[in-house]
Amino acid sequence: MTAEILREIQATLVEQDEPQLSPAAYKEVFRRHPAGVAVVAFVEDGRPVGFTATSVISVSADPPLLAFSLASTSSSWAPLSRARTLAISFLASGQDDVSARFATSGIDRFAAGGWTALESGEPVIDGAVSWVRGRVVQRAPVGGSYLVSIRALEHGIDDQALPLVYHDRTYHRIGDHTAV
Repeated sequence: MTAEILREIQATLVEQDEPQLSPAAYKEVFRRHPAGVAVVAFVEDGRPVGFTATSVISVSADPPLLAFSLASTSSSWAPLSRARTLAISFLASGQDDVSARFATSGIDRFAAGGWTALESGEPVIDGAVSWVRGRVVQRAPVGGSYLVSIRALEHGIDDQALPLVYHDRTYHRIGDHTAV
């Protein structure tokens, strides 16, 4: 190996050994960052599967791509690792109970109703601000989670609904009174 390559490797190792935030400090930072609330849902073996996500991001408008993350320890990870398509419902301000239900482990999250299957089969949450149906294009392991990239195929929008926001472990409603 040349001396330059060795220097590059050593520099990378030094960067990887830098002090980093503790999990508690990291969570503290993101508790102060508001996030929209969504339910990711799909069908496996004829039954709906879904979970709450606050990590949904827009990646690209052309092509239309979005992404979200899911912990590899989540009970939803195994079925999601096999899903080809899914729907992401962006929850409305009055749907904090829906978010809590889809964040609860060990229950049938769909039993209470309040959802409709698209023609293609994916469940969408009734009354959501909007939804996107998409095809999974990539699942990348990142730390203890997976970053899942989706190509948007179709959508629906409720022009009257306002979004639900999660901030500092509390749900918030956005309206005209919160505009700056």
